[in-house]
Amino acid sequence: MSLTVENLSFSYEKHEVLHEISFTTQARELLAILGPNGVGKTTLFKCVMGLERRYTGKILADGVDLSALSPRERAHRVAAIPQAHPLSFRYSAFDMVLMGTSHSLSPFAVPGEKEREMARAAMARVHIEHLAERPFDQLSGGEQQLVFIARALAQQAKILLMDEPTSSLDYGNRLLVLGVARDLARFGYTVLLSTHDPQHALWFADRALALKDGRVLALGTPREVITPALLEELYGRRIDLLDTPQGPVLVPKEGF
Repeated sequence: MSLTVENLSFSYEKHEVLHEISFTTQARELLAILGPNGVGKTTLFKCVMGLERRYTGKILADGVDLSALSPRERAHRVAAIPQAHPLSFRYSAFDMVLMGTSHSLSPFAVPGEKEREMARAAMARVHIEHLAERPFDQLSGGEQQLVFIARALAQQAKILLMDEPTSSLDYGNRLLVLGVARDLARFGYTVLLSTHDPQHALWFADRALALKDGRVLALGTPREVITPALLEELYGRRIDLLDTPQGPVLVPKEGF
């Protein structure tokens, strides 16, 4: 499923956060969205999810204007994957994933065997079947993030929004979650992933979109977009890009 954003602008009162953002991403593609804090990455995702509706421009999923859809209809097309966070209630990992099927049920209905099978299949897709009965609040940060991904897959949406999904994870779990995101794109999902780390885009993304001051600064393959000049413009730091047998590596020129 494709996602097309056309001339998207959004303001909080008089403060413009997004200015005429345009791009299209397709199935089997992971698009990394880069930029420092406050450039509009999260606001962009909120507009796509329908959490912010006072935007101008269009957001289309396979040509369908998302603003014309009900929340339930939108949920069949787009799913958001939040950052891992503590919960007050001790749901099992399976129950957390099962919540992803709720949009397909009528009000007051309870999940049946069909929904339970959808949840089991989603957990199998990200290889966490063994966590099904574990309390969610006892899982590691990386395991919690995989549960959130499985919940989005159980929602049956083909466009996945991942807003800084590795920000609270250790190095190993970051690589795990990013590898799963890349695998989901290969399997046929459209994945948009925002990140503070341009190295993530170089290693895992098919294309990268750089935002600055609410505008698109660059869009293309990671190697086209992520250059020393662009990184200095985005982050105010001088950074070298080194080629290695394992792929490109960013090395700061200062701060040692």
